Amino acid sequence: MTPLVHPADKVMSRADVLHRFGRARRGRIVFTNGVFDILHRGHVEYLFAARGLGDALVVALNTDDSVRRLAKAPGRPVNPQDDRAVVLAALGCVDAVTLFDEDTPHAIITALMPDVLVKGGDYTVETIVGAPEVMAAGGRVEVIPLTPGRSTTSILERARGGGERG
Repeated sequence: MTPLVHPADKVMSRADVLHRFGRARRGRIVFTNGVFDILHRGHVEYLFAARGLGDALVVALNTDDSVRRLAKAPGRPVNPQDDRAVVLAALGCVDAVTLFDEDTPHAIITALMPDVLVKGGDYTVETIVGAPEVMAAGGRVEVIPLTPGRSTTSILERARGGGERG
């Protein structure tokens, strides 16, 4: 039986992620990033599909400050970064979570140089940060379709009484 790992132990500094999943790694490393504010089925479907593309999934999570700079919506993120990180790390398909405070994850992508770079269906390969570098290094970029009707925005609209249950 595989030993149980506490989710907080899968939340790592960038240096620890690079050490564990970097150049000397074994297996195919998959990377994605996002806010993951209110974890929902769409996130789970997406992350599970991403993990299926390799041997380990590393997720870079926007810090609270970087979410505010993205101007997602007033009051976002709803959940603070440390809570979002632990909840995300609790998923069995996620091997590591690290925070990034920059406006984009370019620096961590180019430092880690994953075998597979993944984003959701609201992106194209041409709009994915780090895609040219990953492809130039022999990696691939995948766009995973979003689960229809499942988004943090729609959940928040329903909670405010402005949307139908999906």
